Amino acid sequence: EVQLVDSGGGLVQAGGSLRLSCAASGLISDDYAIGWFRQAPGKEREGVSCLTSADSSTYYADSVKGRFTISTDNAKNTVYLQMNSLRPEDTAVYYCAVYVFDGNDYDFRPLRSNVYKYWGQGTQVTVSS
Repeated sequence: EVQLVDSGGGLVQAGGSLRLSCAASGLISDDYAIGWFRQAPGKEREGVSCLTSADSSTYYADSVKGRFTISTDNAKNTVYLQMNSLRPEDTAVYYCAVYVFDGNDYDFRPLRSNVYKYWGQGTQVTVSS
């Protein structure tokens, strides 16, 4: 069973930085996508970033392009989300999630949360103005 553990959230002032980590275990496949999502109070969960293992392609929501960077340390089975120039509107609970490709991936979209099966527990990010 795939297990994900999110960490790295916290309280930061606007303009500051945080690095989130997602430690994965039990992932047997080498063809998967890891996504970062966030959910603010009263809002729907939205896709933030995604990285695909096969070709290391990266995807970002328009709202975070140029400020957030997704990366991976395969030796540690960990994916990171470096968040710079944080804004109050980035405040949310951030989750990592894994999608395992199996050949029936017609509905997969990198930033579509409802296709991802495995989820971390979430980590709170609060950006003060």
